[in-house]
Amino acid sequence: MKKLSIIICCMVLAGMAKAALAGMSHKNAYAISDACSELSQLSTLACALAPSASFDNNKKLWLAWVYGGHVYVNYSTDYGKTFSAPLVVNRKPEAISAKGENRPKIIVKNKRVYVSWTHPLKKRFSGNVRFSISIDGGEHFSEPINVNDDNKMIGHRFDAMRVNDNGDIFIAWLDKRDRWQAEQQGKIYHGAALYYSWSDNNGQSFSKNIKIIDHSCECCRVVMGLDQQLPVVLWRNIYGNNTRDHSLVKFVDKNQPSTVERVSYDEWRVDACPHHGPDMAVAERGDYHLVWFDNATDRHGLFYRRRQPDGSYTKAFSFGDYRAGASHPNVINVNQDVWLTWKQFDGKQASVWLQHSDDNGTSWQPAKLISTAADGDYPFLLSDGESVFVQWQTSDKGFQLIPVSQ
Repeated sequence: MKKLSIIICCMVLAGMAKAALAGMSHKNAYAISDACSELSQLSTLACALAPSASFDNNKKLWLAWVYGGHVYVNYSTDYGKTFSAPLVVNRKPEAISAKGENRPKIIVKNKRVYVSWTHPLKKRFSGNVRFSISIDGGEHFSEPINVNDDNKMIGHRFDAMRVNDNGDIFIAWLDKRDRWQAEQQGKIYHGAALYYSWSDNNGQSFSKNIKIIDHSCECCRVVMGLDQQLPVVLWRNIYGNNTRDHSLVKFVDKNQPSTVERVSYDEWRVDACPHHGPDMAVAERGDYHLVWFDNATDRHGLFYRRRQPDGSYTKAFSFGDYRAGASHPNVINVNQDVWLTWKQFDGKQASVWLQHSDDNGTSWQPAKLISTAADGDYPFLLSDGESVFVQWQTSDKGFQLIPVSQ
């Protein structure tokens, strides 16, 4: 009977894995080998659709990735050449979002491994924001809990997470509880709302959920940084009748966001889901480096803009080749150096590009091609505190960590 139970469990996990792969469109995923549907491949990084990477305080590279209904974590001490055996986060399998715009997040500080993700529910476009922590370097993880504090089968998705030096955990996400309430009253509600919560007890519990704003775009990634140990959140917002530009908010304390600021004025009017969120890097000196994509008639493509410490904004700078499908920009800074990366696809192959500024984003060197593949995930920038790397998972080479600052 025990052997039969193991076989049945494996069959269920294999079915979940195949279903997850089958349901991914080319827009949000890349081709993965058929070997990944075999039982022996269930916990292999090469089969991960959307890994997330982060360096800890000791320059150890940590990854979080999904396969077969589980979030897995492993690490590398040689900059991605070899990896440890995978460690499972959620012991009980569940549906987990693992697409380009909505993937698990991982942060590692002082042997604490923080992981968040979105758990889709039975109803379309519904889900819960989940959290788990390991306090022993990834050996054991806590039972996952929901961060959203309502029990409705509605959308709580596209989570963003940060942890400050005090161990406070901050999570923001897109939430449709207010839209649900409006619909019960026969009212029209555009998009979703942006919600937020925090924990100061290692994620044993989270605060009462706080609404930041109504009418955010409902299907673009949310990003978060820290300024003086408090959150800064950037997202695609809805202005007027479906003008989908970007907004930013700083927190004055853990419970109180300040006034929302409009970041972009591209006037992209679209009653649809772009699946194309922004990115942000918050510098120690108080600059916010912001990047985004818009597809408005007059202003379209990738853009960079800097919010300066006095609250003023520089003029938006356009980068990437719009005609080659430049998309999903990512940004990072180390002191006065700022790097941008993005993906392009010419119909035959995917490519990752890089652009660098050594004067805090005031001027930019020419863009350069750094890698190509038949297809691949979105690229992401990360730093070990000194050097900068691009993370890229491709269908032919698997996970790559490409040094770009040497």
